[in-house]
Amino acid sequence: MSSLASLEDLKGKRVLVRSDLNVPLDGSVITDDGRIRASVPTIAELRSAGARVVVMAHLGRPSGAPEAKYSLAPVAARLGELLGAPVAFATDTVGPSAQAAVAAAGDGDVVLLENVRFNAGETSKDDAERGAFADELAALGDAFVSDGFGVVHRKQASVYDIALRLPSAMGGLVAAELDVLRRLTESPERPYVVVLGGSKVSDKLGVIDNLLDKADKLLIGGGMLFTFLKAQGKEIGTSLLEEDQLGTCLDYLARAEKAGVELLLPTDIVVADSFGDEGSAAVVPADAIPAGKVGLDIGPESGAAFAAALADAKTVFWNGPMGVFEQAAFAEGTRAVAAALTRVDGLSVVGGGDSAAAVRQLGFSDDEFGHISTGGGASLEYLEGKTLPGIDVLKG
Repeated sequence: MSSLASLEDLKGKRVLVRSDLNVPLDGSVITDDGRIRASVPTIAELRSAGARVVVMAHLGRPSGAPEAKYSLAPVAARLGELLGAPVAFATDTVGPSAQAAVAAAGDGDVVLLENVRFNAGETSKDDAERGAFADELAALGDAFVSDGFGVVHRKQASVYDIALRLPSAMGGLVAAELDVLRRLTESPERPYVVVLGGSKVSDKLGVIDNLLDKADKLLIGGGMLFTFLKAQGKEIGTSLLEEDQLGTCLDYLARAEKAGVELLLPTDIVVADSFGDEGSAAVVPADAIPAGKVGLDIGPESGAAFAAALADAKTVFWNGPMGVFEQAAFAEGTRAVAAALTRVDGLSVVGGGDSAAAVRQLGFSDDEFGHISTGGGASLEYLEGKTLPGIDVLKG
């Protein structure tokens, strides 16, 4: 698989870079610029080589047409600040503005194209439609660098089809992500602890299936824990439940016991009268959740137990918050896990998405962890053993 170094003599070349700049916005204000910061090293390296860098990215889920709330304009401004250099912003993706901006770029300059998902061809399931859009993108460049790990699990024009049309290589961010994921799946240093949270068991089925026999400990929190508790016959009140996964949870519990994997479930829960009602928050035993209450976080006893389970770990993968971390009353379980990861003497990996947002919102810095993934979905699919189209296409 080609690395960035394989693209020789880039001075004066137009290099299309697929970055993942899908950051959260409050209006036009970026609330977490982690993905933009992660994209900077590859762009900076290309600039230093004298390339004319043309960045492609998406934001949100527009319906294949321009939507003002999903414009990348705020991202262009922030990217320029982080690079310490102006970033020209094209107000379309492959139209007159893009063509003019790319034509005007000099060696070392950076252009950010407008949201690729403003074009129906980007996400089309029709190979011809997607390919036609990729042709228009390819006309803007001489080479392609795949550096948006958060989208490599998607067979999309700016991720997959473009690599069939130009000399291609992976960027430093993608290379680093793959290196970490290999360390999690190929002979991980032990003890190996996997921490899973988030709302649904069904979102993590593949990961549990693939890692249950690889991990030494599996810690379960978040909304998904209540399906496990219900499977054990416990009352869960009005907490989140996936009834169609009760049998699956029982199977996981049995498999873990048979394999000698320690599967930890919370022993206490923070409950409330309704979702987000901080005023009614209370801690109850996990086997005594009142019928009218909803569970919104793991309790302090569980947070301490999870931290203790992580204390001697040499490898940790964490994906999914322990509770509704956006509200202080339900954030302490997530904080306890995050704090424990900062003390891990080995590789600690925060698996992107809500987990990455949570650690930053709770005041932790990125460098307190071994690695914070920029691609929650892509990381999970890799750990499930699935192929990633945006990676496979680079192997050819």
